[in-house]
Amino acid sequence: MKERLLTSLGLTIVLVLAFVLKIYVSAYFFDFFVAVLGLLGGIEIAKVLTKMGKFNHSEIVGIFPVVLCVALVLCLFGGLGYYSLLVGLALVVVFTLGVFLVDIVFRKQTRKEMRIREEKGSLTKFAFKKAINTMYGFLYPSFLLSTMILLNHFEILSSVGDVFPTVSIMTLLFAFLIPIFTDTFAMFTGCLIGGKKLCPKISPGKTVSGAIGGAVCAVILCASLFLMFNQIESIAYVLNAVNLGINNIWKLIIIVLLGSVISQLGDIFESYLKRRANVKDTGRILPGHGGILDRFDSYIFLTPYLLVAFLILFI
Repeated sequence: MKERLLTSLGLTIVLVLAFVLKIYVSAYFFDFFVAVLGLLGGIEIAKVLTKMGKFNHSEIVGIFPVVLCVALVLCLFGGLGYYSLLVGLALVVVFTLGVFLVDIVFRKQTRKEMRIREEKGSLTKFAFKKAINTMYGFLYPSFLLSTMILLNHFEILSSVGDVFPTVSIMTLLFAFLIPIFTDTFAMFTGCLIGGKKLCPKISPGKTVSGAIGGAVCAVILCASLFLMFNQIESIAYVLNAVNLGINNIWKLIIIVLLGSVISQLGDIFESYLKRRANVKDTGRILPGHGGILDRFDSYIFLTPYLLVAFLILFI
């Protein structure tokens, strides 16, 4: 428990530092933070996929998040806006095709791997299967998590960027607070009330009461924070200017409620992958927590959802 608390404290310090550097120095520091998360998460998912029997180009899966993050930043400042995501998807396709062609061209090495893995059938079929498995690693968590880059530069994407130049701070703040509030109070509510298991075969520790309690508390706390912001005259003026004043708090409540559900689904999905791979944790880099994916799994599906939700809200 002490080890877990110390790790949580360390992660909190790193996250706060990333926000401080973004606000007072440059948003590129937060891009770097996301790239590191993607890099470490990519390495972990490649190992998990391998243990699931889905052999892949693990070294490419690990490198891809960094390439993707750099490409997204360049596209954003090249004026592509949210079309940068199409470039990201194009990179997924290009890299997938690339690893497929590599296995076709280097036939001797591929056949050697087929013998080691006792894979029968054509070399082309093996190369295609390996490329598809590698693509899984490109999409999860790399591509999904990279949407945090767009949240980090949301002023560029949003039509309210001129009026609300710090809108990206708000989008990122809620992106991190929703899972934190949900996970914390889901644990407390589940321990206090107990009851029916949410998905006993995948994650036996989760309860229905915990899931509901986590979502409700996330909504209450995020709404309370929003109301506190509205008490500051300068912030209230800006929020009203973009149709997000107190009278429109219902918009935020809907976003947070759905976000809480999606963050929990992200947690469950990662637990499902670990069950399939027969591993307790995705890594050991975070003492007491496991791997990067063990700690940040809730953000992987949540971030793209929030990007879409905030784009609709501020378009």
